[in-house]
Amino acid sequence: MKVGVLKLVALLLLALRPAEALPAEASADLLKTKKDAEAKGYVFIASHDEIVAKAKKEKSVRLISSMERETAKAAMASFTKKYPFINFLIGERTGTESAQRLLLEIKSGRPTEWDLVQLTPEFGNEYNPYLVKFDIVGMSEQGVLQIPLPLIDPIRRNVVGFSSRFPVISYSKNLVPPNQIPKSWEDLLKPEFKGKKFAIDIRPQELATLAAPWGLEKTLNYVRGLAQQQPIWIRGGSRGMTAIIAGEIPMMFGPNVHTVKRSQSKDPGGILQYVVVEPVPLRLTEQQAVLATAQNPHAALLWLEWFASPEGQKLLDQFEPFASAVYVKGSAVEQELRGKKFSHLSWEQEQIAPQWEAKIVEAFGFPKVDAQK
Repeated sequence: MKVGVLKLVALLLLALRPAEALPAEASADLLKTKKDAEAKGYVFIASHDEIVAKAKKEKSVRLISSMERETAKAAMASFTKKYPFINFLIGERTGTESAQRLLLEIKSGRPTEWDLVQLTPEFGNEYNPYLVKFDIVGMSEQGVLQIPLPLIDPIRRNVVGFSSRFPVISYSKNLVPPNQIPKSWEDLLKPEFKGKKFAIDIRPQELATLAAPWGLEKTLNYVRGLAQQQPIWIRGGSRGMTAIIAGEIPMMFGPNVHTVKRSQSKDPGGILQYVVVEPVPLRLTEQQAVLATAQNPHAALLWLEWFASPEGQKLLDQFEPFASAVYVKGSAVEQELRGKKFSHLSWEQEQIAPQWEAKIVEAFGFPKVDAQK
């Protein structure tokens, strides 16, 4: 009976507990995260309402990106529908030379109209001193921003990636019998695939992603094996897809699924097909961050949050097929890879991937030009 009375008293005390107690505990945790972030030199905003309020005062945001024009146009319309008080503009940037020129302008201290910039793997670390040190990881962990944590660089904490790109094996349904379609990456090393039976891009950007599940040494050994198969060397996934549709080559190793899907939309005969091979290696592209010189940093944060949302990812898939992120539930990439084994290049690996690509090219064993001749 005494135990029963004690339980009753405990339940009454719990019922009489102030309603604000739980929020206060959550707020204390958030404030501690904010304090810790600021002690490390990061900018931490403790309220989404505060971000919106400051974005209303800024009234605009400017992003420079390699996003396709149709995608950019639709993104601007959709984002400003959600935030009608923000005037949003996406500027076009094409190719490595354009990215390098922009980086040199940023380094020179020359005034720029851009608030957000798309980073490139070749120059990723060089941008770091010129970015706002927003603690996007901490703000997302605390629910201030709704951005899936795997999309945020856990080291820099202020860079967000929006697109999970992965290689597939594409083939012509007219030239490759169903029983010869590779089921594993190693299948391409079989004797029946030797002698111009498949193509490889001489720029091994997608091939390098195999280092995520395999490691670099196994990847290099595999590359040497591919080279011994006497493949068709080609430059560019889009060119390879065109050649498959035209019946010029039977199969291609490693084109990006996004490139294949885009080419399939122009293939009324359904000649171009592909197979997803496990483990599926992925890399996170379309990486963006807020510049330290940004005039509209809070509006920029709202864009990063929106682009990582199911709404933003759906739009990305609509105009650039399979360009979404695997970590956003319901995206085309998430649905395609659901139930499959996959491995993303880590953010640290992303930074050294260009070095891996150089090692892979070396492993291809192309003849070297003698500079003395």
